[in-house]
Amino acid sequence: MEKKNLKKRNEMENKFKWAIEDLFQNDEDWKKEFALIKELIPEISRYQGRLSESAEVLLKFYKLNDKISLHLERVYVYANQKYHEDTSAGTYQGFSDQAANLSVQVNSALSFMVPEILGIPEEILNQFIESNSELKAYDFAIKEIIRLKPHTLSAEMEELIANTGEIAEAPGNIFSMFNNADIKFPQIKDENGEMVELTHGRFVAFLESSDREVRREAFQNLYATYKKFKNTLAATFIANIKQEAFLAKARKYPSAMAKELDKSNVPLEVYTNLLDAVHESLPLLHRYVSLRKKLLGLDELHMYDLYTPIVKEADMKIGFGEAKEMVYKGLEPLGEKYRGVLKEGFENGWIDVYENEGKRSGAYSWGAYGTHPYVLLNYQDNLDNVFTLAHEMGHAIHSYYSDAALPVTYAGYKIFVAEVASTCNEALLMEYLLDKTENKKQRAYLINHFLEQFRTTLFRQTMFAEFEMITHEKSMDGEALPADNLCKIYRNLNIRYFGNDIVIDPEIDMEWARIPHFYTAFYVYQYATGYSAAIALSRKILREGKPAVEDYINKFLSGGSSDYPIELLKKAGVDMSKKEPVKQALDLFGSLLDEMEELMV
Repeated sequence: MEKKNLKKRNEMENKFKWAIEDLFQNDEDWKKEFALIKELIPEISRYQGRLSESAEVLLKFYKLNDKISLHLERVYVYANQKYHEDTSAGTYQGFSDQAANLSVQVNSALSFMVPEILGIPEEILNQFIESNSELKAYDFAIKEIIRLKPHTLSAEMEELIANTGEIAEAPGNIFSMFNNADIKFPQIKDENGEMVELTHGRFVAFLESSDREVRREAFQNLYATYKKFKNTLAATFIANIKQEAFLAKARKYPSAMAKELDKSNVPLEVYTNLLDAVHESLPLLHRYVSLRKKLLGLDELHMYDLYTPIVKEADMKIGFGEAKEMVYKGLEPLGEKYRGVLKEGFENGWIDVYENEGKRSGAYSWGAYGTHPYVLLNYQDNLDNVFTLAHEMGHAIHSYYSDAALPVTYAGYKIFVAEVASTCNEALLMEYLLDKTENKKQRAYLINHFLEQFRTTLFRQTMFAEFEMITHEKSMDGEALPADNLCKIYRNLNIRYFGNDIVIDPEIDMEWARIPHFYTAFYVYQYATGYSAAIALSRKILREGKPAVEDYINKFLSGGSSDYPIELLKKAGVDMSKKEPVKQALDLFGSLLDEMEELMV
């Protein structure tokens, strides 16, 4: 849809807009709460140097911290959601900037908290907690600070590390500026023979094109452009690895991987088990690649042929009303309690449905403690967008249950589990659609959609994770990693993962240079582990019914960050410290592949 055809924000029907007024009635209310936080910040300093005085003083400090956190989240979320409604609105860009600056002020004022709590002898802290029933609510948060004590430095050193923050972020910021502002790609011919500028946003659409020349030209031109800057990009990438290694060493960790995983108390075996399980199942991915080659009717399958559909989209034009009904029916295995929350979200202003002029692209779920979650969509009438609705409502209902069950201290959940509830919803919806679909073409389309999720989330993100592990280890061992070495490592991984039935084009060697997630070290593996956990949970729910649903809702969705993410998943019946959940997900990929081969060959 061309932007000129889009409605302005004030032309959108209210029933398709989220009820942002449930957060603040108007901008004036937002300004009052913003001013309130400004007034509360000086109160923080009154506790500096006093946290060891008594259980009562420590409790009052934690309550003040909670109060400020609660108000700050509301102010921050409203400012950004209003900005996302129409990014051309300067007022809310200003609100967003003010909220970000306020957040920095709060964090700066609270910087004494962790070193000071660590300065209290552990036996005294335990006495505080035992003697004060209200302080017991903060037991896990305090114990988490103590757990990280071996990696927490003196107050002076912590201040020094904090002051290196901008330097540490420099490689990521430099890459972001290069990748989003400076790099320009050439024009290519689109399917209509017209010259169109190649951009990040258009690249995937071009790779999905049915015109192979469009795919090839987009692929070759994008990576040829990155290759011109390969030495600069390699230097930037390695600078990021080195700053991560420096921080790991400063905090007494054996590696950057250990440092990052320890933030959520995730054992290193979770990472290595993921790699091992995927390696064992690579023959399945090779089979899928071979099937893609056969169904596309190609003598040679190239890397630029991996995204074009092998099953043309079935005639499935799905309006938003029908999408809600499909998701509601598809999530029946989660029970009426869960679907009651889902229905409440559908009917009571949780969702901003359609694109309007200036609206932020994509989709997300967000919100602030104390009010219902919000979901931003840019809904289009197709099956992919039905799955997006199920996905984002999974996030929203996860937040709903955590907020309802827990105080603000523990309501937010860790990144390690962030994609579990959303992907579990998608998996259950897929099972429902497969069960009710008798049309062979539609069934093949659905199965291919599922297979592509596995390929891009479980296999591809694991390959990214392996590249990260290899490069960080080599750098730590003192090995030089110029651009050509990085390209060689990345090429060898593509050969291993995709097998012999595809031409590993030389251009793909540069793909590492365009992945922004590599600048947030050891992040991408969580997409693969989260996906695996979600598939395991969906199988358990479908197999066991009500007992599994109760564990899922009461022990996982309601768990927030009241326990470590690995432990929360164990309570729901999935142990990510073992290979089994990943292997179970890969077994499902294998059975889907079996059916796809029967349907299409």
